[in-house]
Amino acid sequence: MKHTTIYQNLMSDSVIKKAEKNAAKLTKKFGDDRTTVYHLAEVENTVLHPYFNVMNLVASDKELTISSPKPLIVGNIRMGYGHYRISMAIASCARAMGYTPYWFDLPSFKETTGGKIIAHLNGLYSMGSRWSQKYPLFNRFYWEPLNYEGFKKLSYNSSDQKMAELMTPIYLDLPKDIPFVATHVWPAQAAIHAGLTHVVNAIPDNWPMALHLSEGSVHTVQTPSSYIGYKTLKGMSGSSILHPMGEDDLVYTGHYIDHELVEQLDADTARRIQRIESGSSKRILMTVGGAGAQGEFYAAMIRPLMDKVKSNKVTLYLNIGDHRNVWDTLAQKVPGLKDIAVLHFDQWEKSQVFAVEALDHEVQGIHVFFNQDIYAAVYSTNLLMRSSDILVTKPSELAFYPIPKLFVKRVGGHEAWGAIHASEIGDGTLECETPELANQMMESLLDQPSLLTLMNECILKNHRNHVYHGAYRVVELAVK
Repeated sequence: MKHTTIYQNLMSDSVIKKAEKNAAKLTKKFGDDRTTVYHLAEVENTVLHPYFNVMNLVASDKELTISSPKPLIVGNIRMGYGHYRISMAIASCARAMGYTPYWFDLPSFKETTGGKIIAHLNGLYSMGSRWSQKYPLFNRFYWEPLNYEGFKKLSYNSSDQKMAELMTPIYLDLPKDIPFVATHVWPAQAAIHAGLTHVVNAIPDNWPMALHLSEGSVHTVQTPSSYIGYKTLKGMSGSSILHPMGEDDLVYTGHYIDHELVEQLDADTARRIQRIESGSSKRILMTVGGAGAQGEFYAAMIRPLMDKVKSNKVTLYLNIGDHRNVWDTLAQKVPGLKDIAVLHFDQWEKSQVFAVEALDHEVQGIHVFFNQDIYAAVYSTNLLMRSSDILVTKPSELAFYPIPKLFVKRVGGHEAWGAIHASEIGDGTLECETPELANQMMESLLDQPSLLTLMNECILKNHRNHVYHGAYRVVELAVK
């Protein structure tokens, strides 16, 4: 009955009844399969297996046999790109530490009640994200408050805990003591409900919210401020002083970053500094978020860069993920873009070669990357990042990556604190809420070498302090 008491903080009768009513409503809409027996099988992840031996867990009519002697489950969902991105970082570091990562994506099991619920909620979240960028009043009066204060409440966690009970049947084949890292709270909550004993809940972002609590898990956070906020549960029940999380419930790890990026950080940063000193063309990587909400904002940023591209002062990488419509917006809004852009659409093999060659060779022009495959769509950013000088992104999970970053308008109030953290440790700008502010910041980064130099120096300092080593620590906690 984890929805009734959260870290010894008793929920009110009205909160408990609301959680139970919500679960009953979901059951009526999507069914209740908790008596159904599901089995799993392992298959290679065609995109990620060559990099870090990722095996996908898929539905099967036979009981699961795990082939690896050192497995680690990465439980996740697609809600935007951020949770997949953290999953890739965990999988990468797990492989580097000698473990085989198993990708356990709950909504991929579309026949299950849990899969149907998550797909429904993800659809609502994606729609809200897009609307928040399109309708200022919706953003101001609903979306920002929901993502900033609504998800912060313990009462919200109560409802999610009850809902997560409906997601447990697909866990049947997993050994109870298998190391399990969840990169979204629902897989963590469901794992605890299913009786798993070695669950790590890798919390995203930098704004403490009760949404992310999964009592029974070891919780990890990426920043000291998040650690303090979660430890005390401050503000999660109005002005009430709550019973805090226990000593073993919460660990500060540092940022969740892929092994390949951490291992090559010194070399990649040295290349960036060399390009600054030589006055070479600056490589700018613009990435679209999981809801595909940045099209018009990026168009307003690309227009003033076109002359710099033509004079080889700037090289643009545009990763539009799996959002083909974003290219249509950019091509329509940026005069001349489609005439000079090189399109890398569903060319995963060639895109990988491009990313490798760009490390040590000159690159010119504008290159647009699109992949219908979600794994390639997300991982393309990781590959392109290494040869980039500036990453343009909303302050989501990419806010924690070791590359100089220019932050555009957030999607949800919780993301604001990613930009604040990055600006304080020196590897990112403040949030630029309008294209005008973003263009001013970009001009400063391009025309004043001291800014980019400072960011790169801060990245090296952070690296020496193991700020970017969080994913290794998460794996260590899971296999203890």
